[in-house]
Amino acid sequence: MSYVVALLHPLDAINWLRWSIHPSTVAGIAGLAALYWWAAHREKRSPSANQRLSFGAGLLILFVALNGPIHDLSDSYLFSVHMVQHLLLTMLVVPLLIAGTPGWMLRPALRNRAVARAARAITTPAAAFGIFNLTLAVWHVPAVYDVAMRNHGVHIAQHLCFLVAATFMWWPLMSPLSELPRASFPAQMLYTFLLTLPMSLIGVIITYAEGVLYPAYQSAPRVAGLSPMEDQLIGGLIMWVPGGFIFLGVLTVVFFKWAALEAESGEGGDLESEIGNREAGVGYRKVRV
Repeated sequence: MSYVVALLHPLDAINWLRWSIHPSTVAGIAGLAALYWWAAHREKRSPSANQRLSFGAGLLILFVALNGPIHDLSDSYLFSVHMVQHLLLTMLVVPLLIAGTPGWMLRPALRNRAVARAARAITTPAAAFGIFNLTLAVWHVPAVYDVAMRNHGVHIAQHLCFLVAATFMWWPLMSPLSELPRASFPAQMLYTFLLTLPMSLIGVIITYAEGVLYPAYQSAPRVAGLSPMEDQLIGGLIMWVPGGFIFLGVLTVVFFKWAALEAESGEGGDLESEIGNREAGVGYRKVRV
């Protein structure tokens, strides 16, 4: 078991309460902020106040998730807090960053035909669904997870993979670009419902595991009296229940938006045109999931 202890950062049982700040995360967040400013300066335009607020909130939550108690608890003490961290990255940080990024910031990248062709291929609901859930499943395989816990560089790569895969996952629901449009409302509803299934399945597998799946936490100092099995069970439930409810909440919002637009467009109205007008030029693709 000595190698398990070596996986953990050398922290005592009190240090997780202190606000540790990690230069790599600060550099990454500062880089995202600088890129956002540069893109606005290049286009000689300014995002709206709401967009700036959303993007700033995404960066702030990203900082909180990757530093301080959440980072230290997830890295060195509790699997369950690591699952909270992953939910923050994929279910809160990414949609806030997308909501805060106007389409005109991204459009210049699509002038390259190869980039545009690749972007169209990987932002369809089917591709986005596959990329996100394959990424989620692979990184929760115990052997792969163990490598990430032992190697800080791999752990950073894990978080980057989650952020990128979540960007693809949210794209059919939140795209700000007419060139890479959102799915139609019926397709969004089906897509969002299907997204609940893989995450719930992984959560169920972790919750009902008969032994400790992730040995990095087995010899960690105990926090709040939780045993490794209790910690793992809570982590599985966090992925299973809150993760599923987030998608069901999104599905509900999509349903009511669709119903409201149908009511406004009238029986003889052109729903797709109404949607296009209401979403400030962001198109919807009629696609089957």
